[in-house]
Amino acid sequence: MNTPSIRFDNGEAYEHATGVYSRLIGAVFLDWVAAAPGLRWIDIGCGNGAFTELLLQRTAPAEVQAIDPSEGQLEFARRRPGAAGAVFHRGDAMALPFETAHFDAAVMALVLFFVPDPARGITEMMRVVRPGGLVAAYVWDVPGGGLAIEPVRTALLEAGFEPPAPPSAAISAMPALRAAFTGAGLAQVETRRIDVERHFTNFDAYWTAALMAGGLGERVAELPASAVDAVRARTRALLRIDAEGVVIASGTANAVKGLVPA
Repeated sequence: MNTPSIRFDNGEAYEHATGVYSRLIGAVFLDWVAAAPGLRWIDIGCGNGAFTELLLQRTAPAEVQAIDPSEGQLEFARRRPGAAGAVFHRGDAMALPFETAHFDAAVMALVLFFVPDPARGITEMMRVVRPGGLVAAYVWDVPGGGLAIEPVRTALLEAGFEPPAPPSAAISAMPALRAAFTGAGLAQVETRRIDVERHFTNFDAYWTAALMAGGLGERVAELPASAVDAVRARTRALLRIDAEGVVIASGTANAVKGLVPA
């Protein structure tokens, strides 16, 4: 059976499903990266600009270029007030439209596991960053069950339905990330785990946001009504819900960073 793929073409939907998580992870990630101010950044797979906005707010960059294959995502990003100052381009992470060594830092935020050939994506990041510059990424830990929508995915699997998955999910395991960055020739490679929590007022709020994750809503819509009811009930049972009905949704991301050899 072919695993359905995750796609994000709607910037508004991405904001509700993933953008909040990306900023939560991104804040911890940028503190860990500890980049100097005044750098020239490229945000690869910028989506709707959630992490791009964070870069502008927290790093005092000299330049931010952002690239994504989805025009729908880019339209949202260009309207985001906090992302004013970044330049958004439509393009491919495996063939970046920039000169060699133009940037001081390259980053992929929740993106590397969407790149069909992650090794090539890392090589392109290195190509556009100057010697001594930073290459970094963070991704949901898919093999470790770290996706924030993991309860829905688990419920679908238990009901006999394959949930959507990123095409290169295996790269998101910590050993795979470290091996990929080291194997690409990056120096001083480091990794760390980032755990985040997001609160939803009730189960329906969580369910609505989860189904906005690329491909998941479409997958659930294909199911018979009885199966949807069973998946909802199992998802609820797998979640942490407090006495007031607030859902505490957790996720785990793996982060990696390294330097382009001088």
